[in-house]
Amino acid sequence: MDEVKAEFVVLDERFARVNGDEWIQRLHTGCRWTEGPAYFPAGRYLLFSDIPNDRVLRWDELTGAVGVFREPAGFHNGHTIDRQGRLVSCEQGTRRVTRTEHDGSTTVLADTYQGKRFNSPNDVVESSDGAIWFTDPSYGIDSDYEGHRAESEIGACHVYRVDPADGSVTIVADDFNRPNGLAFSLDGSRLHVSDTGQDPSHIRVFQVSGGTLSGGEVFAVSDAGGFDGMRVDAEGRLWAAAHDGLHCFAQDGTRIGKLRIPEVCSNLTFGGPRRNDLFITASSSVYTLRVNFSGPRP
Repeated sequence: MDEVKAEFVVLDERFARVNGDEWIQRLHTGCRWTEGPAYFPAGRYLLFSDIPNDRVLRWDELTGAVGVFREPAGFHNGHTIDRQGRLVSCEQGTRRVTRTEHDGSTTVLADTYQGKRFNSPNDVVESSDGAIWFTDPSYGIDSDYEGHRAESEIGACHVYRVDPADGSVTIVADDFNRPNGLAFSLDGSRLHVSDTGQDPSHIRVFQVSGGTLSGGEVFAVSDAGGFDGMRVDAEGRLWAAAHDGLHCFAQDGTRIGKLRIPEVCSNLTFGGPRRNDLFITASSSVYTLRVNFSGPRP
């Protein structure tokens, strides 16, 4: 198992006490582009996508072994775990959002909007009312590298919501270039959405009212490549993957610190028995370190 020195960069005094292990462990490498980390506490394992290789891999926390969870996988990208402990997945190749049931069967949650196929669902989150929210950029149809080259049927890249009562799909934000990562605030009143297609890339923040969004002002601008996946910790800070590592933001949008990673980061999640193991997908690898903060309770 490879290790690299952990580098917490303090940019604001609010980050001064944020730290963790001295060394970052590399759990696995040899992938083409890792994404979508999702930790299952009941099984003590982490799932993550290796998108161009069209597979989902599984790291076992107790043994350290990495094996194939699903292959082919429809070019899975982002994942989340719903409130019943089921895997919800964005499938770029099949251009749909699915849920893996406890018996292993697959339920399609969304695959079209007004009869037109999505571009390539990218990242997904669940709100407190059970609704599924996801982004739909065109990365999976731009080429055959992490999906299947095709023309967009919808003609734009939007953010969508799947209603938990009737399964209906609505557009909740339609003014993005390439919407990517999603993260709700701790109380669910705000939704952060990264736009990787902007130059420079930025994160916008929306006010949430039921199944609708308002606002959408720029929350933060990247100083190191495109923003990708995001998570909020138990203190309400927003962590966003970027090219030089993870960027940490206070609730007012101030970049207060960074955790540098030796590869381009795509996403992150919290796991472990106390939710204070940080898992990071980055280029060809997956990294982890134990930190002195934690993810929010499910």
